[in-house]
Amino acid sequence: MSTIRIHRYLLKETAFPMLLGLVVFTFVLLLGRLLNLVELVINKGIPLLDIARLFLSILPTFLVLTIPLAFLLGVMLGFGRLSADREILALKSSGISLYQMARPILLLSLPACLLTAAMTLYLRPASETFFRQQLFDIAASHASVGLQSQVFNDEFDGLVLYANQIDDRSGTMRQVFISDERDSSAPTIIMADKGRLVSDSLNQKLLLRLEEGTMHRQPQNKANGTETSTYQVLGFSKYDVNLDLEKQSSAAKKRRRKNKELSLTELRSSIETASTEKRQDLLAELHTRMVLPAAPLLFALLGVPLGIQPHRSGRGGNFALALGVFLCYYLLLSFADTLVADAGWPAATLWIPNLCFLLSGLYLLYRAAIERPVTIFERTFGALFGIFRGFFRRGGQP
Repeated sequence: MSTIRIHRYLLKETAFPMLLGLVVFTFVLLLGRLLNLVELVINKGIPLLDIARLFLSILPTFLVLTIPLAFLLGVMLGFGRLSADREILALKSSGISLYQMARPILLLSLPACLLTAAMTLYLRPASETFFRQQLFDIAASHASVGLQSQVFNDEFDGLVLYANQIDDRSGTMRQVFISDERDSSAPTIIMADKGRLVSDSLNQKLLLRLEEGTMHRQPQNKANGTETSTYQVLGFSKYDVNLDLEKQSSAAKKRRRKNKELSLTELRSSIETASTEKRQDLLAELHTRMVLPAAPLLFALLGVPLGIQPHRSGRGGNFALALGVFLCYYLLLSFADTLVADAGWPAATLWIPNLCFLLSGLYLLYRAAIERPVTIFERTFGALFGIFRGFFRRGGQP
């Protein structure tokens, strides 16, 4: 069998579990958000197109995690199957070394690294910004989404809104109470039997259309700010309250963007002008984005030697081991991020987990190539598997 055919065979064995893992892990992570998005469609009447945009905008955030994880899982399951069926032994007997077998996996890790880099450096910041803007647009055009019944809602400046009942789909409110202090010279209390939010996207206006109510107003004396002796009570069958959507939009546009929403160029320029305390957070964000894309390459070095280790628990052992390695990597990365952002350690600290995994991967690959595998992983996970098995056999009793 030619080297090219062997490489194709190894890639095929790795690619299928990798793609399957990518779909499954991404779906599992999306599932938590998916339920909330479905609730917006069913209970709040948000158009499906808006929900689809939200759904797509959160994908890059999850793909940053699932691409390296799926790659590690694909390598370990692929090489685990080859090892269990003695195909690794047959290849070695044919003069194919483990280094030669690892070569196509290392090449396959490069597109995974580039894809992860595209997510961390460009797509995720842009999608985070788009997601928050889309949420605001939905809240503006379907303002009742943010309103709760029997709660004093103060989302609008100078105005407090209370409704005893709110129909989620139609946005119709019952027994409405409004305290309007936007005009300090004439604070107003409005009570109405019924109300409904009406948006005017053309003029950037959001109106609260009230029916069958009364308005109580006591003008203030502009000279000294005291109440005048005049008290006005007006009845109405229909009355529109302008909620000043344009002002709310301007306020939203001026909101402070989070570090993870900044583009790479904005992040670098912010680092140059930021204060010492804020600069540390920005440096941590920049280095985290640069560290993550190397994960697939590191997992390729680790996945090959760990995948061919014999496991009494079969593929389940490799699956658990892949999750354990991935969890260990991200715990180390989170710990390093905490040290940089909160304890003020140098930003280069974030590269230590990558360095540890690189050295571990090279060492394990070397030991596996000379057929002297490190058995610490087998013993560790065998002990954990035994503990879990004993725990479930005792019915969860200590």
